[in-house]
Amino acid sequence: MSRESSSTADETGIPAIRRALGTAPRAPGVYRMLDARGDVLYVGKAKNIRKRVASYTRARGLTTRILRMVAATAAMEFVTTHTEAEALLLEANLIKRLRPPFNIILRDDKSFPFILLRRDHPWPQITKHRGAQRVKGTYFGPFASAGAVNRTLNTLQKIFLLRSCTDSVFANRSRPCLLYQIKRCSAPCVGRISAEDYAALVDDACDFLAGRETGIEARLADAMTAAAERLDFETAALYRDRLRALARVHSHQAVAPRGLGDADVIAGVMKGGQAAIQVFFYRAGQNRGNRAYFPRHEADATLADVTGAFLAQFYESRPAPPLVLVNEDLADAPLLAEALSLAAGRKVRLARPQRGTKRELVVDAERNALQALERRLAESAEETRLLEAVARAFDLDAPPRRIEVYDNSHISGTDAQGAMIVATPNGFEKSQYRRFTIRRDDLAPGDDFAMMREVMDRRFRRLRREDPDRSRGLWPDLMLIDGGQGQLSAVLAVAAEHGLDDLAIVAIAKGPERNAGRETFHMRGRRPFRLHPGDPVLFYLERLRDEAHRFVIAGHRARRARRATRSPLDAIPGIGPRRKRALLHRFGSAREVAAAGLRDLEAVEGVSKTLARTIYDHFHPRQ
Repeated sequence: MSRESSSTADETGIPAIRRALGTAPRAPGVYRMLDARGDVLYVGKAKNIRKRVASYTRARGLTTRILRMVAATAAMEFVTTHTEAEALLLEANLIKRLRPPFNIILRDDKSFPFILLRRDHPWPQITKHRGAQRVKGTYFGPFASAGAVNRTLNTLQKIFLLRSCTDSVFANRSRPCLLYQIKRCSAPCVGRISAEDYAALVDDACDFLAGRETGIEARLADAMTAAAERLDFETAALYRDRLRALARVHSHQAVAPRGLGDADVIAGVMKGGQAAIQVFFYRAGQNRGNRAYFPRHEADATLADVTGAFLAQFYESRPAPPLVLVNEDLADAPLLAEALSLAAGRKVRLARPQRGTKRELVVDAERNALQALERRLAESAEETRLLEAVARAFDLDAPPRRIEVYDNSHISGTDAQGAMIVATPNGFEKSQYRRFTIRRDDLAPGDDFAMMREVMDRRFRRLRREDPDRSRGLWPDLMLIDGGQGQLSAVLAVAAEHGLDDLAIVAIAKGPERNAGRETFHMRGRRPFRLHPGDPVLFYLERLRDEAHRFVIAGHRARRARRATRSPLDAIPGIGPRRKRALLHRFGSAREVAAAGLRDLEAVEGVSKTLARTIYDHFHPRQ
């Protein structure tokens, strides 16, 4: 324990915690520790909140990390729950939402893709699905990645010949599409298969994905033999190809032990001050892929601490399978199993197998976790060397921990948008990317300098508001601007207006004829210079610039697409989706609505005389 940390905690945080003890309940729940700005430092759960909070008032025995947290605490908040299991679920939810700096935090918690067999159409469609499960149908998953789903769908199309096209494409086909020609669809859109036969294919696919034995292999073999005996070799070849695809699936799934059913195998390792957790998904005894995670944690956290926190957050937004296998003995394993069961609405068993095939699965997941962590550490070491070289190239005092890259996009000044991406030693921090819709109407079309000034003014204002003393790590160590001396001058002028003369700002001008490798760099107080075309720093900076360009272009295209689909009717008060459909159904287009007379508008169902006058006046403003 640090003597300095202990004295600071005694002087600042412990008195604040003692004051909060007066209102702390003696019940299960969640407590939040807040700093002087009201930001959440830590979220914890307890069986008895008052008893748990009281432990923070005794500096002796607290770790250095906890002492730092206590020293920064200015206030506390409490929420009670009925049980400790509910408190654990609430804690996981708050940690994911608030991301407190002293908690173990799961990064990259994107939703998982599923395979959806739709049931809201006479000819069910099989497709990839991600997000809320609102569409009527049967969902199979989760799968570890979109690639795993695509590979499975590709195989399923070969075996079961189900349609994957949208309803609009299906309804407007007059002849079979390419998927029918390459034997991956039965072409129900043009009647090449009966409703009964297609329904049988759907049932077989459903049973196959659910892991039920259907005898499909024997039926396909019999059908192939029968087709060959009647000399229908083309049909026999089709059944042969389906059998081959089915055999490939079975050989791929042989790694899953029999009787496993639905289970997740989760194994973590620690090395070099970092942790990696590998998750393998098994559904219906089939391996649905795996994914590696790298939770953020303090240096004194144990692997059991990291694994327990990971499990709570990982299953906070998705139900756990009936069996979760881990490679660590968790202190709160019974409580965690109870919480997962509560969230899933059924019993969830948490186990650390000691022998047999389940133990082999855990060992395999552990080996994969170690390999993923070693790759990440190697990449991190390379990233560290690159950042040290960046510091030398731009005369920085130390390797940058946070790099912000800015770019603008527009077409002749319309739909103008700026963007910022963030890079750290851990790679791109996509959760911190930002887009800036250019708000000023007085900009000359294509005035890149004015656009950059607006973007930077808004960015500096937000930084000064959210991190005035630069203690939260939100300020960049290096700012890269896509452009030349003009863009650099515009940014420096805005920085000077905000009294920010100490920021390292670099403009990257594209080379002659926009050739990569010939970029010119502009900095305050230095003549323009270039890096050697083979310099790894140059490749790294080009990658940052290209990511910013990709991000701003994606936002600009999305905004342009939204504007292109906007109707003039949307600007009229009182016109919602239903009345808009009625008007377009009656007149055919917004142009014809604009040309319609008052009496014609009044004749539209759902349009009153008052609204008809509003519509008419909108297109025929009276002087």
